[in-house]
Amino acid sequence: MSETTTQDLPLAGVRVLDLSRVFAGPMCAMVLADFGAEVIKVEHPGRGDDTRDWGLRIGKTETTYYNSMNRNKRSITIDLQTPEGLKIIHDLVPQCDVVIHNFKTGGAEKLGLGYEQLKALKGDLIYCAVAGYDVTGPEASRPGYDLVIQAEAGLMALNGEADTPPLKFGVAVVDLMTGMYAAQAILAALFRRSSTGAGRLIEMALYDCGLMVTGYYGLDALKLGHDPERYGNAHPSIVPYGMFQAADGPLIIAVGNNAQFDKFCRQVIMRPDIVEDPRYATNVERARHRQELAPMLRELIHTFPRDLLLERLTAAGIPCGRVAGLHEALTSERTRRGALVQDMPHPVVGSTPVFAPPYRLDGQRLPIRSAPPTLGEGTREVLTRLLALSDGELQRLQAQGVLTLPDL
Repeated sequence: MSETTTQDLPLAGVRVLDLSRVFAGPMCAMVLADFGAEVIKVEHPGRGDDTRDWGLRIGKTETTYYNSMNRNKRSITIDLQTPEGLKIIHDLVPQCDVVIHNFKTGGAEKLGLGYEQLKALKGDLIYCAVAGYDVTGPEASRPGYDLVIQAEAGLMALNGEADTPPLKFGVAVVDLMTGMYAAQAILAALFRRSSTGAGRLIEMALYDCGLMVTGYYGLDALKLGHDPERYGNAHPSIVPYGMFQAADGPLIIAVGNNAQFDKFCRQVIMRPDIVEDPRYATNVERARHRQELAPMLRELIHTFPRDLLLERLTAAGIPCGRVAGLHEALTSERTRRGALVQDMPHPVVGSTPVFAPPYRLDGQRLPIRSAPPTLGEGTREVLTRLLALSDGELQRLQAQGVLTLPDL
């Protein structure tokens, strides 16, 4: 397969003005950037995106948190609170296809960046606003934070072991999924615009997306009339299915059907009598007798070395895997072979690891076209190219605190 070029990417020629910060909005914009859109990330001249101060420091203006959400973008610094800064944004909008922001409800309008205000500048604009809650409801003005939404949407109530307090997910899953849902909506709007020429207002709420993440657990709760039982690393309806401790470490065993359970008993733990017991012959019965079966299986599995179990499970065609540490997974041969983490040039520290896009098109992984940008690295180039601002004008705006320019 030939190497993918920028011109080959599905969103080549699409320009996105990203006014968002932190996670959900930047995640949405990064998806579009991965598919080839030119994403111009607008940041405050002094502090930049809040996440430039979250996580472990990389260079002078980036962190691990920031870098996880901002590959393949350009960064320009504009103070949106100044008339000159607002004019720059208004001048950029007609040259852009998409605007993304996550201001509090009503905040964009106060700045002069609301949908109707920007639509007047570009009639076919696709405008995506991300908020915490339904903009038509009584909580519209509440700020949205991932952890709060995880609590309110019931996600913490389905996570963790039965005898532990509600537990948040290890990553900001509501922000992550809201960013992905928002990107899907923008892609659909771009597709529709290609045939109708019409723009679109897209409004996304963290709470709405958080509720969708509950998935089948959410429907279980509605059917039961109360919260489903929490099973931690086990499965609520399939037995055995979850994490188990071998003699020398944890592994995942996912016995998906009765035929696999037969092989598991006969070829893996060498206990055919278990599958021959009517109480355990079918998954329905195994789930019904979980309290007797699960402890017995855990005790048996703990007597075997992990590698031996994995070898037998693989030979029997039963899904399984080692439980890896995070660093171990990131540096594994599987990750290296897939080129999922790549070292990219960095102006201060020489190079920095960057996650690659997870998408493959025509057999090729989408490229990392550029590492997450240093603060304001594209201000001079972008504003010169798109708005024809002279160096003198840029220097004047910098002196007024409207923007900052990268070192030449």
